[in-house]
Amino acid sequence: MPSAPVLKRPHLTWKRKRPAASPRPALIRELPLVIALYMAYKFGRRAANGQFDDAYENATRVWDLERALRLPSEAWVQDLAMNSEALIRAINVYYATVHFPAIVIFLVWMYWRRPGHYLWVRWVLTWLTGAALVLHLLVPLAPPRLFAGSGMVDTGTLYGPAVYDEPEPDSMANQFAAMPSLHVGWAVFIAVALIVSCRSRLRWLWLIHPAITLVAVVATAHHYWMDGLVACAILAAVLAVLRPPLKAPPRIREAAERREEPVGERSEVPGPTGGPAPAAAPGPPTPRAAPLARRKT
Repeated sequence: MPSAPVLKRPHLTWKRKRPAASPRPALIRELPLVIALYMAYKFGRRAANGQFDDAYENATRVWDLERALRLPSEAWVQDLAMNSEALIRAINVYYATVHFPAIVIFLVWMYWRRPGHYLWVRWVLTWLTGAALVLHLLVPLAPPRLFAGSGMVDTGTLYGPAVYDEPEPDSMANQFAAMPSLHVGWAVFIAVALIVSCRSRLRWLWLIHPAITLVAVVATAHHYWMDGLVACAILAAVLAVLRPPLKAPPRIREAAERREEPVGERSEVPGPTGGPAPAAAPGPPTPRAAPLARRKT
C-alpha cells in the first residue's frame, strides 16, 4: 500500500506596513513660529498708529460708500441691540473675550485632532493676517465709535467691559486698524475649516460663530459692514489659492487598508491536539460520467 504523501505546510508571509509619516509638524518648532507670526502682526499694527487725519477721511468715504450701496445703517443695529441691556452686555463680553481665545483653541484642536489639515489652516491664517496688516498700513480707518458722522457710541464704555481707552499715537493698540475686520475674517475661517475637516451633521452649526461675531463688531461700533465684507473677500481669495487637503472617500480608504493586510493569511481551526488542523489529503479524482450510448435507430 503506497504511503500517504507528506503534506508541507505553506509558509505564511506578511507584507510589513511602513509606519506612515505623521503630517503633524514638531511642536517645538511650530509653537515659536506661530508666536513669532502673531507678534509680527501686533507690532505691524502699531507701526500704522497715529494716522488720525487719514483715518477720519477714510471713515467718511466708507460711510458714504455704504449708504450709496444701500447697506443697512450700523447705527440701526446698535439701537436695536441697546433696547435690552442684558443683550448689549452679552454682546460686549462676546466681543472682548471670544475672539483671541477662540483662534488659539482652534489652532490647538486642529494640531492634535486634525493634523492633516493643520498646515493648511496655519498657512491660510498667515496669508489672511498678512493681507490684513497691509491694509491696516495702507488704509487707516476710524471705527464708527470714533467717527462722529455715524452717530454711534462705544457700548463697552457705557455698559462694560471696555476694550479700548482714548486713542493715542504711541499706544500699543492701533484703534484705527479697522479695515479689514480680523474678528470677522478669523471667525469665518474657523467655521469653514471645521466644516471641511469634520464629518458630523452638526458641523454646520459652526456658522453661528461668524454670524454672532459680525453682529457683535457692528453693534459695539468697532467695525463697519465694509470691514467684514473686505475680510471675507480676502479670505475667499486666499482659499482659492490654498485649497484644503483632499480626503479619500471611505471605500478608497477601506480598499487601501485591505491591501495592507497579511498576504497568505488564512483562518486556522484548532485540531484534536490543540494545534492547527492538518489540511485534508487530496482524494482520488472523481470519475467522469461515461457518455450515453447512442440509441440505435
